[in-house]
Amino acid sequence: MVAATTKIQIPRPGASVGVDVQHEVEQFLYFEARLLDERRFTEWWELFTDDIHYWMPVRYNRQFRELDKETGRPGELAHFEEDKLSLYQRVYRLGTAMAWAEDPPSRTRHLISNVWARPTATESELDVQSAFIVYRNRGDYEVDIWAGRRDDVIRRVDGCWQIARREILIDQATILSKNLSVFF
Repeated sequence: MVAATTKIQIPRPGASVGVDVQHEVEQFLYFEARLLDERRFTEWWELFTDDIHYWMPVRYNRQFRELDKETGRPGELAHFEEDKLSLYQRVYRLGTAMAWAEDPPSRTRHLISNVWARPTATESELDVQSAFIVYRNRGDYEVDIWAGRRDDVIRRVDGCWQIARREILIDQATILSKNLSVFF
C-alpha cells in the first residue's frame, strides 16, 4: 500500500514585475556596484533621489522568541543613517586628504545577487530586495568581508532609476572591521 502524499503549499510572493523590468533593475544595481568598485563616488551619489534615506541599523543577537527586536528601529542606534547631504559630505571628503580611514584607498568588490523586484502602490516606484557581499582590501593585510541584504525603494525619475530608500541589513551582529568607511 502506498501512502498518500501531501502537497506542501509554498508561499508565493505577491505581484512581480515583468522580465524586462527585472533585467533593467538588475543592470541598474550592477552598474551601481561598478561605480563603487571603480571609486566613482560622485556618479554613485547622483543615483540617489533628493529625499534618500540610506540606513544601516544595528543588528542584535536575540533569542528566537525576540527576533522582532533583532534590528534597531529608525531613530535608534545605527551604523549610519544618512540623507542626500550627509552622503554628499562623505563622498566629498573621500576626495580630500582628510579621509584618513581611506588613505590608502580601499579596494572593494560589490557582489549583488538574489534581486527581487515588486511593484508598489506608487506607479513610479519598485520595492527591490537584493543580497550582497562586499569584499574590502586595504593596505597589505586588512581584509573585510560583509554580507547582508539591501531593501531598496527605487524610483523612475525622468526615465532613469534612482534609489529613494536603502536599508542595509548586515548579517554580522558584531562588526570586527576597523571602520565602515565604504558604501554598501
